[in-house]
Amino acid sequence: MRSPPVPRLVASRVACMRSGRVVIRDVNMTLHEGGAMLLTGPNGSGKSTFLRLLAGFIKPSAGQLLWDGHDLSSPGLYDVYRTQVHLVGSKDAIKPQMSVYENVHFWELLEGLEGGTKPALEYMGIGHYADRDGAVLSLGQRKRLQLARLLAIPRPLWLLDEPSVGLDSQGVQLLEQMIHSHRKEGGMALVATHVPVGLQDYQNLKFPARYYSCLLPPIGRFV
Repeated sequence: MRSPPVPRLVASRVACMRSGRVVIRDVNMTLHEGGAMLLTGPNGSGKSTFLRLLAGFIKPSAGQLLWDGHDLSSPGLYDVYRTQVHLVGSKDAIKPQMSVYENVHFWELLEGLEGGTKPALEYMGIGHYADRDGAVLSLGQRKRLQLARLLAIPRPLWLLDEPSVGLDSQGVQLLEQMIHSHRKEGGMALVATHVPVGLQDYQNLKFPARYYSCLLPPIGRFV
């Protein structure tokens, strides 16, 4: 009898404090290869903080994160883990003085990759803007450019914070197709959004509606 597959990402009783308040606490989730999760909850409930925590920008105040069965609090593992993650957030990191092509190709070169920028721009419908400066792009075009980096630089875990904001209906369809194709290839996606995004066979992780002001109990603090 085969053992069940080991989940790629596990959060166990994860909590995070900011400015002396507990923003999230006791968050539990499991994500397997090809999986998707929709993060729901009102503004200020901790969805964006949780995505930033999963991206490695901040560490949990308590609880445990596992990647491929390994505890990320172990020395050096966070550095390896960060190379497996894409975070799409409110800051798009688009340089206005650089061309549309350069805004993707720069990051591709940093990864030691080549050849993915042009197909990614074409897929997102902005290939004809490749030689134009980033400064001329509309909000929707900037979002498409931001999403193009996901395609040019393959990584298994996508953390998407309001990825459909600024997109028209065609852009939302492209986003949905991207996520579907990514999952078919074994990738994973966590999506926090107030605008409906079509996901198939997804889990729903609900966040609380308020901040906590109590102190955390000792439940395995990160160092």
